Amino acid sequence: MPDARISAVAGRGSPLKPPNRFVPIHVEDDFEHFDGDDEFARSLQKVRTEYYPDDSQSVVTENNSPDVGFRYSLNPYRGCAHGCSYCYARPTHEYFGLNAGIDFETKVFVKEKAPELFRDFLARESWQPDVITFSGVTDCYQPAERHFRLTRQCLEVALEARQPISIVTKNALVTRDLDLLSEMAKLRVISVALSITSLDQSLARVMEPRTSSPAARLGAIEKLAAAGVPAMAMVAPVIPGLNDSEIPQILEAAKNAGARSAAYILLRLPLNVRPVFLDWLARTQPERKERVESRIRSTREGKLNDANFGSRMRGKGEIADQIARTFKVFARKHGLDRKLPEPDTSAFRRPRTSSGQLHLF
Repeated sequence: MPDARISAVAGRGSPLKPPNRFVPIHVEDDFEHFDGDDEFARSLQKVRTEYYPDDSQSVVTENNSPDVGFRYSLNPYRGCAHGCSYCYARPTHEYFGLNAGIDFETKVFVKEKAPELFRDFLARESWQPDVITFSGVTDCYQPAERHFRLTRQCLEVALEARQPISIVTKNALVTRDLDLLSEMAKLRVISVALSITSLDQSLARVMEPRTSSPAARLGAIEKLAAAGVPAMAMVAPVIPGLNDSEIPQILEAAKNAGARSAAYILLRLPLNVRPVFLDWLARTQPERKERVESRIRSTREGKLNDANFGSRMRGKGEIADQIARTFKVFARKHGLDRKLPEPDTSAFRRPRTSSGQLHLF
């Protein structure tokens, strides 16, 4: 547990530094000698975001999980400043010797060569056009994108190649790229999913501290729909006892904004996501803590997490079934129980490589 004086960090989802499962030594902060130093205590409550170059030699990854709705994904950033307490990607930071708590939110790796790597990937003779999902791990429109613009540059490559793209985000920044997205919509090679976890701004602000407000996300759906871009609402994650009661209102609001489809995923708490989320729950929702934890366990056969394919996304038991029924009923009521249009892969044209070399045929 963090020192009492840093039980919260301004604008962050978690102050925790949970032990890294790959590192044999765990270092605990010891502030005994700073007791009574209020200025030092205040400095600990402000942690700036640091960006590091990521020299990855590839940018498109292939997924073979049977319950994930995409095969290929592209993530320009590792780590995410959005700071969502429940983010299932937090443990990926442990591969860098960092922690899944505050490090995940404040130490973001930037794949500066992503557009060139993406271009070279699409230019390969072996590539058979299939949908590539932007995000899938960390949000491609997180705050870093305002400065680095890697997602936009990758979209420019995709538009040139007429490569089908699916975007998943919870940031209204996606509307910055409406000029590209609307052109891709005309070619039927784009769809966008906006994650909406709550319509309660006070809850969203502490649960997802550095991303767009619920109203801004609905506004993004409205702008996307007006531009002809197929948009869907992702109620993800559904947290039993916390936001599951909002499903009917979220779906109604998404439909009114112009969403064409909707889906949901039950909260997952793998590895060190668990202590981060439980700490957040105790700090920000103390009156709901016991109820929420109990209901999560009721959907996971008494546990806090289920790693099995299929059930990990939906859960088991009466409460999980009730969530599924509620979602199904209201998705049907609002016409959101259908899939988005299938993307068109027939128009794909192989782009030039980043070196500018032309194809012989």
